[in-house]
Amino acid sequence: MILDAARQSLTNLFAPETRSVFWKVLGLTILVLVGLWFALRGAFMAFLFPWLTSFFPDVPDWAGWLALIFAILAGIGLALMLALLLSPVTALIAGLFLDDVADVIEKRDYPQDAAGTAMPLGPAMASSIKFLGVVILGNIVALLLLFIPGVNLVAFFLVNGYLLGREFFEFAAMRFRSPEEARLFRAKHASTVFLGGLVIALFLAIPFVNLLTPLFAAGMMVHLHKMVSARDAGFRV
Repeated sequence: MILDAARQSLTNLFAPETRSVFWKVLGLTILVLVGLWFALRGAFMAFLFPWLTSFFPDVPDWAGWLALIFAILAGIGLALMLALLLSPVTALIAGLFLDDVADVIEKRDYPQDAAGTAMPLGPAMASSIKFLGVVILGNIVALLLLFIPGVNLVAFFLVNGYLLGREFFEFAAMRFRSPEEARLFRAKHASTVFLGGLVIALFLAIPFVNLLTPLFAAGMMVHLHKMVSARDAGFRV
């Protein structure tokens, strides 16, 4: 079920029907990440770099080397921070485009079912912003665990697998259910949703490809919600 949902979502990435959404998601994701990069770099150069160089006021001969070392370390640190921010950025952008993806998939692959209803813009954005804070907090925990050998990668996949699986599944479910019903339905199938979230986390870990995570995750969870609903006689769509 999970692999089939992932396969259908991968196929959906390059389908003609979703091409316009594809470019919107890709463009907006890159734009947000570039903006974050410059913001993080500017904050480092304005605040952290002067503080670090203040420890070596009397070694002008080392200044050039120190600047080079700090620049390299800063580049690595900023890249790690940007990688950790990719997950919350993905969740925020998904809130803008999930309904576009879901509309295409439902009309093309499930024409016999009733169409889902998009969440109003206000509640959708409020839900996305709330989840953004949860994902940032979760990834801060994952970042702290990076310093524990053997736990770092596991923490990344577990944290993002749980959070992304929960959020994207509930987004898909709320097209057919109230927010409370969507949460109960997700909790009822928590193990399936978590395994689906792990697939999304794996996709998120692939460089460059992960820029399409919002589109892939949205499509996958729309399919997974449909499959679980069809299997569960008590919670049919």
